[in-house]
Amino acid sequence: MTDAANRDCASSGPHLDPNALREKYRYERDRRLRPDGKTQYRRAAGEFGYYAKDPYTPFTERAPLTDRVDVLVVGGGFGGLLTGARLRESGVESVRLIDEGGDFGGTWYWNRYPGIHCDIESYVYMPLLEEVGYVPKWRYAPGDEIRRHCVAIAEHYGLYRDAVFHTRATELRWDDEENEWLVSTDRGDEMRARYVVVSSGTLSQPKLPGIPGIENYRGHTFHTSRWDYGYTGGDADGGLYRLADKRVGIVGTGATGLQAIPFVARDAEHLYVFQRTPSSVDVRDNRPTDPEWAASLRPGWQRERMENFLAILAGEDVDVDLVGDRWTSTARLQRKMITGAVDTTLEPDERERLDETADFAKMNEIRARVAEVVDDPQTAAALQPWYRYMCKRPGFSDHYLQTFNRPNVTLVDTADHGGVTRMTERGVVVGDVEYEVDCVVFATGFETGVSGVRSGTLPVYGRGGRALLDHWAAGPRTLHGFYSHGFPNLFHLASMQNANSVNFAHILQEQADHIAAVVAEARKCGAECVEPTAEAEDAWCDTIRDTAIDNGTFLAECTPGYYNGEGTRRTATPSSYGPGPIAFHRLLAQWRTGDMSDVLVAPAAGAGR
Repeated sequence: MTDAANRDCASSGPHLDPNALREKYRYERDRRLRPDGKTQYRRAAGEFGYYAKDPYTPFTERAPLTDRVDVLVVGGGFGGLLTGARLRESGVESVRLIDEGGDFGGTWYWNRYPGIHCDIESYVYMPLLEEVGYVPKWRYAPGDEIRRHCVAIAEHYGLYRDAVFHTRATELRWDDEENEWLVSTDRGDEMRARYVVVSSGTLSQPKLPGIPGIENYRGHTFHTSRWDYGYTGGDADGGLYRLADKRVGIVGTGATGLQAIPFVARDAEHLYVFQRTPSSVDVRDNRPTDPEWAASLRPGWQRERMENFLAILAGEDVDVDLVGDRWTSTARLQRKMITGAVDTTLEPDERERLDETADFAKMNEIRARVAEVVDDPQTAAALQPWYRYMCKRPGFSDHYLQTFNRPNVTLVDTADHGGVTRMTERGVVVGDVEYEVDCVVFATGFETGVSGVRSGTLPVYGRGGRALLDHWAAGPRTLHGFYSHGFPNLFHLASMQNANSVNFAHILQEQADHIAAVVAEARKCGAECVEPTAEAEDAWCDTIRDTAIDNGTFLAECTPGYYNGEGTRRTATPSSYGPGPIAFHRLLAQWRTGDMSDVLVAPAAGAGR
């Protein structure tokens, strides 16, 4: 990186040099690239399996189940809860949810670290507020409020009745003779179900950094998704009094780190923050819910607000911005990673030039905020993010940057070393410097693509014993992202071959609505099963390919992270419906007005159950 480029990039004025910024971005990306890519992390399994143990709910032995239900849902997070709720509303009474956790909540069951909040406005993020009769207490709700709302949903719809927890599905096998699924689990269950819905999500298995010597460290360690309040004291609101005489190290400065680090800093004797790549940190501006506003809400208010938020982020024209936060103000910049409408009146090159200019301006604003808030110039420089806006999920905080002005907080920049170098019995080593600590907290997030059917951890066998992964050998093959030919009565909840958004809770709600409607129609007309035709599946795969946004170049230029497979992803992988979630939901609604003949299989002559 040349001195001139650094000087031009450091400018906070309006006349930024695009070439200098691009060079700076490439420099910062290259110094963080690692040849091991995603394999730099290790699973919380085997000798490290204790990191994934449930610290919140005691394990209870039970006898294996061999009963039957109409619908079995794998996963008790938002997707499973929404599906169960919508099925109940459509008249399906025999519904069972199973989950590896000790209760409902999914990610919000596991994540209970101090300071945890949602980063999407709670009024559009927390589902079924009107149905349950609840208005969140904060604009961006704390984790415990969200978790308790999950419990309230389950209670409201009677989903505890047949639920089983601390249970992992290990195989789904279609019985051709009985026209039903056999569901095996790690508890010895052999349950049967007419329909199966897989909503196991991707954010449940904690991942650990593959730091050499991690097994030699003699201090205390835990992962943020299994926070050890027995060691720290306090709760999610803080008060970590047992850290008063402790030197603590936190590895990771993503969304979790932004929230937990200020709380640990307040109570620890000293905190070392080990950072490889800084997050972008914009203003959060959280505040309590205005009681007068809450009292003024009229029926249908949440659906209207959710649709408005989704439309803005999807690039649709709206008359008013009901949410008005940092997400909606940066909707244009999200086009690189989130599908949606684009301005087709511009040539692609001109559109990219304007988008890049807006991106440079926004990121410069974020970097300027760091310089303004953080007192020490060297620390401020290390906290400034040098990449395009959506290379990483944007972060928001009103407390994180201020934390580095505390005398008991030290930022350790590991970028030139590719992360933490190693661990010893006493502490953490970066380069040639050892930092002795009493405790190391891993804020390194969750494994992605390791749960559910795509990873192979939940094998699925359809008609004639065909493996789903064999059917998907060249990539997922579905109709609308929900079901595949040869795998009857099996539904998937995910962003695979359908829609995506930063407010994925809304996407899951639309998917649950769709599944409930299809199941209801199948029951109404006496269909033998729900299974797309091969022709319908082929046509949808063609649609996904033909409408996909090309973000391969964008991802390749990003600093290593989750979105680009730690710098290993160099080509775009078509995964979502290009025109965006609003267009996709319109397409589904229109499809449901038809006869659904491309998925509803009529009973064979003389057949019956």
